Amino acid sequence: MSTKYIHFTKEQKQIARQTDIAELLRSQGEVLKHSGSEYEWRDGSQKVTIRGNLWYHQYEQVGGDAIDFVRRYYNKSYAESVEYLLGGQLEAAPNSRNEFVQNNSYTPAHGTERKTEFKLPKAGDNMRRVYAYLVHHRGIDRDVLNAFVHQKMIYESADFHNAVFVGYDMDGIPRHAHKRGTGSESTYKGNVESCDPHYSFHWTGTDNRLYLFEAPVDMLSFISMHKENWKSHSYAACCGVSDQVLWQMLKDNPNIGYVYLCLDNDEPGQKANKRISDKLFTQGIPHEILIPTRKDWNENLLFIEQEEESCQALQL
Repeated sequence: MSTKYIHFTKEQKQIARQTDIAELLRSQGEVLKHSGSEYEWRDGSQKVTIRGNLWYHQYEQVGGDAIDFVRRYYNKSYAESVEYLLGGQLEAAPNSRNEFVQNNSYTPAHGTERKTEFKLPKAGDNMRRVYAYLVHHRGIDRDVLNAFVHQKMIYESADFHNAVFVGYDMDGIPRHAHKRGTGSESTYKGNVESCDPHYSFHWTGTDNRLYLFEAPVDMLSFISMHKENWKSHSYAACCGVSDQVLWQMLKDNPNIGYVYLCLDNDEPGQKANKRISDKLFTQGIPHEILIPTRKDWNENLLFIEQEEESCQALQL
């Protein structure tokens, strides 16, 4: 899929760069510790210091502005980061760009802190577009998708027909929701405001394995390729900013004793793999890194399906 060119003015770039990072994180349900003129945010077990639009990772001794923060922790390109931070301040353009502006999970506030109640998007009366997108466009196994739908973990929103991936806490209460556009050209994805990243989209199994992914589609793709006894394993998708779901899963499920890091095969994904691996090592938690042969697990799945179709065609 080709990337659409987006022109930003100098003023727009500056507005994005000056975004208050603490406000951004709070809008995503993140917990911050206030200390004087600074905030402290935890990247797993590591401390990140935040002051206005600037951040600094104490352990890795790296930092930057709001655009750098979104690029690193949301795994977005420069253009995607600027667009995300501008939110509703961008003029609407056709199709997916317009959808992005309407759906953007981060809307810059002005002056005051605000904490809205987390609410799931209203569900539509059918799931035709979600099934068409995930099964036919993304290649997800229908039986795997059915299992998540049956548990009310995936549904179609009524407004923009997004696929909604729901994360529940131990009491079965929805605490997180990640939205993904279902249009063939849509690149929209984002978390519902005020959701709790400790409970992003996940599946809890019964054995000691936990597989960690960047996005729900990657998680579903991996399961589709490895269906044997898949329900007995645990899986989680970070859905963006942090790996807090990993630590929550380990806390809530003491039976989990081995972690597989399955992030994307690109620079941000492998840096995240290394960062999380270092944290697991310091905690003495056995783990290993699984890297898709292509950019991500969905591309792996689609490549395999294309190869199988080619083989079938040759046999005819």
